[in-house]
Amino acid sequence: MTQQNTPRSPLVFGAMTFGTRLDEDRSFALLDRFVERGGLWIDTADCYSFWESPTGHGGASETMIGRWLASRPDIRERVRISTKVGAEPLWPGSWPEYKTGLSRRAIRDAVAGSLDRLGIDTIDLLWLHQEDRTVPIEETTDALAELTAAGTVRRVGASNHPAWRIERSRAHAAKSGSMPIDAFQLNTTYLRARPGTQLPGVIHRFGALDDEQRDYAAEHGFEVWAYTPLLSGAYDNPDKAIPEVYDHPGNERRLAILDEVARDRGLQRGQIVLAWLLAHGIRPILGGSTVAQLDLAMDAALLTLPADEIRALDEPV
Repeated sequence: MTQQNTPRSPLVFGAMTFGTRLDEDRSFALLDRFVERGGLWIDTADCYSFWESPTGHGGASETMIGRWLASRPDIRERVRISTKVGAEPLWPGSWPEYKTGLSRRAIRDAVAGSLDRLGIDTIDLLWLHQEDRTVPIEETTDALAELTAAGTVRRVGASNHPAWRIERSRAHAAKSGSMPIDAFQLNTTYLRARPGTQLPGVIHRFGALDDEQRDYAAEHGFEVWAYTPLLSGAYDNPDKAIPEVYDHPGNERRLAILDEVARDRGLQRGQIVLAWLLAHGIRPILGGSTVAQLDLAMDAALLTLPADEIRALDEPV
């Protein structure tokens, strides 16, 4: 793959379907193109994608990324790898009742497995995939501290966690002098769901970015990564309906202004959504399955929305 002097993209490439829905040729082509376009962060998890795997276990995505890294000399210097632990089923069919969780031993063993599948020595960002109330958050924090102190993990983040448990973890880390959690990974998009509804694809109690988590992230300088920012293509694919939880008058106005901005710029609605999220300091995670989809998203990351368009999108009338 040719080295290019391309500016770094703020987008994250989500590799959830690698090794299951996407074979090696397609996975490698997407990763190559992502790096060529300035992509830096590749996001996966030790449990991806157990629900589509004939074994009932995850690991296919990390294994595919590991094969790609091994086949591309020096590429490791050009990318950052983030992975998650805690949500792998203990045995096929046991999820969600029985999963590995976030005990000290579970985290240690999960990280060892991830490193082996990825073929790397260091994880750039390790996420707690979903909260585990069976384990004191202090135990989880101490396990992370051991990994960061050893240099096995460079940073730690939390996906699908309430802000108060992250605050407790950070307080414990401060007392012990260890590296605190400094990033959230949650579901968010341009449209707003009706209060109290279950978002499609969000099966965790605290999986959707809310005002408290936004406020907490802003107060502490957290990075916020957004999964499913494009509603799995529903903004632009006529064969995919926007989920019913987004069907309310407020979103009719939001879609109208989104349509207007996209039409004026000659772009897709999803591209404007990505640019709007980036304008608010949120890193979207892409999950496209074709190079063409990836290119559209990478193009969107180059957009700069003027202040008047951002205000119109924020508060449509």
